[in-house]
Amino acid sequence: MGAPALIEKDSQTSSSSNDFGGIDLGRPDTLRYNVLSYVSKEEYDRAIKTLKDFIEKDSEYPNFKLKVERYTLHSIDLIFAIRTKRNFPGLSGMTLTKQQELKVKCKEHFSELSLVMQKIERCLEELRLEDAKSTKIVVKAVWLSLLTVFASGAFLDFSHGMLGILYHFINDQFDAIVFFVIQKIF
Repeated sequence: MGAPALIEKDSQTSSSSNDFGGIDLGRPDTLRYNVLSYVSKEEYDRAIKTLKDFIEKDSEYPNFKLKVERYTLHSIDLIFAIRTKRNFPGLSGMTLTKQQELKVKCKEHFSELSLVMQKIERCLEELRLEDAKSTKIVVKAVWLSLLTVFASGAFLDFSHGMLGILYHFINDQFDAIVFFVIQKIF
């Protein structure tokens, strides 16, 4: 009599959200937090929809989909694996060791899902950093271009404007000195 009750109790706790305790869900309102929370609450379709919406949304980064798509598809596969193991038909008829094996496998899949979600976050961070670096390069190039144009303009203004005036001024002064010296001598 005690064994069936124990099996029922164990099968009930195997599907509870406490199964995955100790795994970092991340910050609230992030993709990782939302997906892992949905999976731990057994809202698998909602988690899959969140991932599909994430991969289909327009991104400001050109190679976003290329970097993240395989991780997203693997995450969806892991969610299906967790769902299958949690809702395994005939779970109550299995031995306790088999139930424990399924529970451990489910935890492993959840842990792997958490790691894959962290990889997605790292990919997004890398894309942000690459974007910031390219923006820095563009701003630096524009700044150097403007500095070059300004320096060239100043040089041209000096060489054609000021230099011509300076030439005429020195020439007039030289003529005045020569004229003064010639007047004093003769």
